[in-house]
Amino acid sequence: MALDLSRMTFLLVVEDSPMQRLIRDLLADLGAGRVVEAANGTDGLVAVAENEVDIVISDWMTEPMDGLDFVRRLRACGGGGDPTVPIIMLTGHTERHRIVEARDAGVTEFLAKPATARGVSSRIRSIVEAPRPFVRLGRYAGPDRRRRAANEDDRRRRALDADAAD
Repeated sequence: MALDLSRMTFLLVVEDSPMQRLIRDLLADLGAGRVVEAANGTDGLVAVAENEVDIVISDWMTEPMDGLDFVRRLRACGGGGDPTVPIIMLTGHTERHRIVEARDAGVTEFLAKPATARGVSSRIRSIVEAPRPFVRLGRYAGPDRRRRAANEDDRRRRALDADAAD
Protein backbone atom coordinates (compact mmCIF):
# COMPACT_ATOMS: atom_id res chain seq x y z
CA MET A 1 0.00 0.00 0.00
CA ALA A 2 1.40 3.39 -1.03
CA LEU A 3 1.77 6.15 1.52
CA ASP A 4 -0.06 9.40 0.84
CA LEU A 5 2.50 12.08 1.65
CA SER A 6 0.80 14.78 -0.40
CA ARG A 7 -0.34 16.73 2.67
CA MET A 8 2.94 16.43 4.52
CA THR A 9 5.70 19.01 4.87
CA PHE A 10 9.27 17.77 5.18
CA LEU A 11 12.20 19.80 6.46
CA LEU A 12 15.45 18.77 4.82
CA VAL A 13 18.53 19.93 6.76
CA VAL A 14 21.41 18.99 4.45
CA GLU A 15 24.29 21.22 3.33
CA ASP A 16 25.73 18.94 0.64
CA SER A 17 23.99 20.03 -2.59
CA PRO A 18 24.14 16.64 -4.37
CA MET A 19 22.76 14.86 -1.28
CA GLN A 20 20.16 17.60 -0.82
CA ARG A 21 19.01 17.18 -4.44
CA LEU A 22 18.93 13.38 -4.09
CA ILE A 23 16.75 13.43 -0.95
CA ARG A 24 14.53 16.19 -2.37
CA ASP A 25 14.02 14.17 -5.57
CA LEU A 26 13.31 10.98 -3.58
CA LEU A 27 10.70 12.84 -1.52
CA ALA A 28 9.13 14.20 -4.71
CA ASP A 29 9.01 10.67 -6.17
CA LEU A 30 7.31 9.48 -2.97
CA GLY A 31 4.68 12.21 -3.39
CA ALA A 32 5.76 14.60 -0.63
CA GLY A 33 3.52 17.66 -0.58
CA ARG A 34 6.15 20.23 0.36
CA VAL A 35 9.88 20.19 1.08
CA VAL A 36 11.49 23.05 3.00
CA GLU A 37 15.27 23.13 2.81
CA ALA A 38 17.93 24.36 5.25
CA ALA A 39 21.70 24.14 4.84
CA ASN A 40 22.55 23.55 8.51
CA GLY A 41 21.12 23.19 11.99
CA THR A 42 20.97 26.93 12.61
CA ASP A 43 18.88 27.47 9.46
CA GLY A 44 16.90 24.33 10.35
CA LEU A 45 15.79 25.83 13.67
CA VAL A 46 14.57 28.93 11.83
CA ALA A 47 12.77 26.81 9.23
CA VAL A 48 11.05 24.60 11.82
CA ALA A 49 9.92 27.71 13.72
CA GLU A 50 8.48 29.28 10.56
CA ASN A 51 6.80 26.18 9.07
CA GLU A 52 4.50 23.42 10.27
CA VAL A 53 6.78 20.46 9.64
CA ASP A 54 5.60 16.85 9.72
CA ILE A 55 8.98 15.09 9.38
CA VAL A 56 12.57 16.34 9.54
CA ILE A 57 15.40 14.69 7.64
CA SER A 58 18.72 16.02 8.93
CA ASP A 59 22.28 15.25 7.94
CA TRP A 60 24.59 14.77 10.90
CA MET A 61 27.48 16.72 9.36
CA THR A 62 26.51 20.34 8.77
CA GLU A 63 28.30 23.56 9.74
CA PRO A 64 28.19 25.73 11.79
CA MET A 65 25.59 23.74 13.76
CA ASP A 66 25.61 20.01 13.10
CA GLY A 67 22.56 17.80 12.92
CA LEU A 68 22.95 16.39 16.41
CA ASP A 69 23.07 19.85 18.01
CA PHE A 70 20.05 20.78 15.90
CA VAL A 71 18.15 17.76 17.28
CA ARG A 72 19.13 18.55 20.87
CA ARG A 73 18.04 22.19 20.57
CA LEU A 74 14.78 21.31 18.85
CA ARG A 75 13.94 18.66 21.45
CA ALA A 76 14.72 21.14 24.23
CA CYS A 77 12.07 23.50 22.79
CA GLY A 78 14.82 25.96 21.87
CA GLY A 79 13.89 26.09 18.23
CA GLY A 80 10.44 27.60 18.52
CA GLY A 81 8.99 24.75 16.47
CA ASP A 82 7.30 21.52 17.44
CA PRO A 83 9.79 19.64 19.67
CA THR A 84 7.90 16.38 19.06
CA VAL A 85 8.37 16.33 15.28
CA PRO A 86 9.82 13.00 14.05
CA ILE A 87 13.46 13.29 12.96
CA ILE A 88 15.35 11.02 10.58
CA MET A 89 19.14 11.36 10.99
CA LEU A 90 21.10 10.88 7.76
CA THR A 91 24.81 10.05 8.08
CA GLY A 92 27.73 8.11 6.74
CA HIS A 93 28.84 7.35 10.30
CA THR A 94 27.11 4.14 11.31
CA GLU A 95 29.20 3.08 14.28
CA ARG A 96 27.09 1.78 17.15
CA HIS A 97 28.17 4.56 19.53
CA ARG A 98 26.98 7.18 17.01
CA ILE A 99 23.61 5.49 16.61
CA VAL A 100 23.22 5.39 20.39
CA GLU A 101 24.27 9.06 20.64
CA ALA A 102 21.71 10.06 18.00
CA ARG A 103 18.99 8.00 19.67
CA ASP A 104 19.81 9.54 23.04
CA ALA A 105 19.61 13.03 21.52
CA GLY A 106 16.04 12.31 20.37
CA VAL A 107 16.42 11.04 16.80
CA THR A 108 13.40 8.99 15.71
CA GLU A 109 14.99 7.01 12.87
CA PHE A 110 18.53 6.58 11.57
CA LEU A 111 19.38 6.39 7.85
CA ALA A 112 22.86 5.44 6.64
CA LYS A 113 24.37 7.00 3.53
CA PRO A 114 24.22 6.41 0.69
CA ALA A 115 20.51 7.09 0.95
CA THR A 116 18.28 4.99 -1.25
CA ALA A 117 14.63 5.31 -2.20
CA ARG A 118 13.93 2.12 -0.24
CA GLY A 119 15.71 3.42 2.86
CA VAL A 120 13.99 6.82 2.83
CA SER A 121 10.60 5.21 2.17
CA SER A 122 11.13 2.64 4.92
CA ARG A 123 11.97 5.26 7.56
CA ILE A 124 9.03 7.47 6.56
CA ARG A 125 6.69 4.48 6.55
CA SER A 126 7.85 3.53 10.03
CA ILE A 127 7.13 7.06 11.31
CA VAL A 128 3.72 7.31 9.63
CA GLU A 129 2.41 3.79 10.21
CA ALA A 130 3.90 3.03 13.63
CA PRO A 131 4.56 6.35 15.37
CA ARG A 132 6.36 6.11 18.67
CA PRO A 133 5.06 8.11 21.61
CA PHE A 134 7.02 11.21 22.57
CA VAL A 135 8.36 11.18 26.12
CA ARG A 136 10.13 13.57 28.48
CA LEU A 137 12.17 11.83 31.16
CA GLY A 138 14.84 13.71 33.04
CA ARG A 139 17.13 15.31 30.47
CA TYR A 140 15.79 13.18 27.61
CA ALA A 141 13.05 14.41 25.29
CA GLY A 142 12.21 12.42 22.19
CA PRO A 143 10.58 9.28 20.89
CA ASP A 144 10.13 6.42 23.32
CA ARG A 145 13.34 4.40 23.04
CA ARG A 146 11.62 1.19 24.11
CA ARG A 147 10.34 0.30 20.64
CA ARG A 148 11.47 -3.32 20.78
CA ALA A 149 10.25 -3.88 24.32
CA ALA A 150 6.88 -2.31 23.53
CA ASN A 151 6.48 -4.49 20.44
CA GLU A 152 7.38 -7.60 22.45
CA ASP A 153 4.89 -6.60 25.17
CA ASP A 154 2.19 -6.15 22.52
CA ARG A 155 2.94 -9.62 21.09
CA ARG A 156 2.79 -11.15 24.57
CA ARG A 157 -0.53 -9.44 25.31
CA ARG A 158 -2.02 -10.63 22.02
CA ALA A 159 -0.82 -14.17 22.71
CA LEU A 160 -2.32 -14.08 26.20
CA ASP A 161 -5.59 -12.65 24.84
CA ALA A 162 -5.71 -15.40 22.21
CA ASP A 163 -5.09 -18.07 24.87
CA ALA A 164 -7.80 -16.60 27.09
CA ALA A 165 -10.28 -16.61 24.22
CA ASP A 166 -9.73 -20.33 23.60
